[in-house]
Amino acid sequence: MVAQLIANSLERRGIHYAWVIAAVTFFAMLTTSAALGLPGLMLQPLAKEFGWSIDQLSSVFAVRFVLYGLLGPFAAILIARFGLRRIMVVAACSIAMAMLAATGVTHLWQLFILWGLVLGCASGLTALVLGAMIASRWFTANRGLVVGLFAASAATGQLIFLPAGAWLIEHLGWRFAVIPVAIACALVALLATLFMHDHPRDVGLRSYGEPEGTPLESPAAPAAAVPLNFLGPFTLLAQVARNRTFWVLAGTFFICGLSTNGLVQTHFISLCSDNGLAAVPAASVLAMMGAFDLIGTTLSGYLSDRYDNRKLLFWYYGLRGLSLFWLPYSTFTFYGLSIFAMFYGMDWIATIPPTVKLAAQEFGKERAGMVFGWIFAAHQLGSAVAAYGAGLTRTLLLTYNPALFAAGAACLVAATMIMTMRRPVKTA
Repeated sequence: MVAQLIANSLERRGIHYAWVIAAVTFFAMLTTSAALGLPGLMLQPLAKEFGWSIDQLSSVFAVRFVLYGLLGPFAAILIARFGLRRIMVVAACSIAMAMLAATGVTHLWQLFILWGLVLGCASGLTALVLGAMIASRWFTANRGLVVGLFAASAATGQLIFLPAGAWLIEHLGWRFAVIPVAIACALVALLATLFMHDHPRDVGLRSYGEPEGTPLESPAAPAAAVPLNFLGPFTLLAQVARNRTFWVLAGTFFICGLSTNGLVQTHFISLCSDNGLAAVPAASVLAMMGAFDLIGTTLSGYLSDRYDNRKLLFWYYGLRGLSLFWLPYSTFTFYGLSIFAMFYGMDWIATIPPTVKLAAQEFGKERAGMVFGWIFAAHQLGSAVAAYGAGLTRTLLLTYNPALFAAGAACLVAATMIMTMRRPVKTA
């Protein structure tokens, strides 16, 4: 078996096979983020070719965000039943099919099925829950670092794919822009088939950093905190819904999604086009945000282990809100937008490590993953609201400014909300 041979070869060189698993997972999540971000480049080309309004197209993207988020609490159950390899291959092939098939659409309902339903469900299978499960199974040491890198994969996806997609749209048309993502998805499916395994013991190893004396076949695991069936997530939701901290975290993460994926990731290229900046430099600014986000999210993971996570989130949401207030006055020159990209990009998803940490401290390690799945669902509902709401604003008022100001104000509300939480007792 290829994986076993590579694992043995790497072990002789002092390299753990867990890093191969992490690299494949990073690439899979990077490709998913690119597939989610790419339709934002196509808002205006699709509107011009088919005569669809921005709010009609935005409704398709809103459905995608909702499904991407709502599948999160159930992804762990599907992975447990069918295995990491099968889930990653099915997700990658579904994303590639949806992207390629959309090049032949002639009606909006076809785009709704492909980029709303199929892309939303498939991307939800390779969201943060997948990364969290792989980090917990394959890493004992450096687990936080690995989770942070997986979270930052979204930034890397933008950095690599969006400028290239914008160039292809400008020179060859929007249909050609889906080809790099489809090829990347095929590569993900191939890599997952060759290298992915559910547990380190499948290739005769302990998890990375696990003590040498630990047996490869671990003793029976304790009973799961949540039943591994499709009622389990709803049972857990009913339990945590009585906890005020859950609603604070879910509410602030709703605003996080509203002010990032749904608004900027979806509408930034269209916003720049409205203000005279072409798609390629606009996509370059978006990629620049990704570069700063990669730095910001990694730094946030480091800070979340050392400082009060409530205060970190206060500053993240507050600064993000101020940057959105400033965006309409940036003059939409490359220089002005570069300043925005730096401040906004640094905390694009820097909110993830402190939010995960607060969830673990409040609800315990055993339930934190699925609790965060519901909190992440709130994030994507916020994304859906902004994706459609900003598109509707653009259609009715011919400007995105009200949507930007509303999102900025919501971020200031989130900064205030997070400080109403009691200081958690450190349990994770």
